[in-house]
Amino acid sequence: MIDIQQLLSVLPHRYPILLVDRILEISEDHMRCKGLKNVSINEPYFQGHYPGIPIMPGVLILESMAQVGAALLMTTPSLAGKIPLIGSIEEAKFRKVVKPGDQLIHEVEILKFRGDIGKMRGFARVNGDVVAEMTMVFKMAPRDM
Repeated sequence: MIDIQQLLSVLPHRYPILLVDRILEISEDHMRCKGLKNVSINEPYFQGHYPGIPIMPGVLILESMAQVGAALLMTTPSLAGKIPLIGSIEEAKFRKVVKPGDQLIHEVEILKFRGDIGKMRGFARVNGDVVAEMTMVFKMAPRDM
């Protein structure tokens, strides 16, 4: 498990764009992980999306999933000093809305990784139900770019 303090030492993201609260599991081979995001009414985007009907924007659900994948990659010893950048998002699907009070559980798996280019698949769930899924291509770049 990686708590928020450890995440802050790994991920470059900070408030208001840090969208993962904890990493629950990382597989021994660093090919899969599970993380969570507690969705709070205090999130700044709920002021405008949508007033009176707060719904987490889909793009932020994908970003949250990507950050779980980034934590997986950035805790891989062989990738020290690099950060993942999104190259493309494919097959993104949104199944249900995410509201304040929900807890997003993201499951991310590295499908391919060669050189500095990789592909991951992710699922976001609330109460066991898939709310979003995607496939993402990423590139590892020097952290000091």
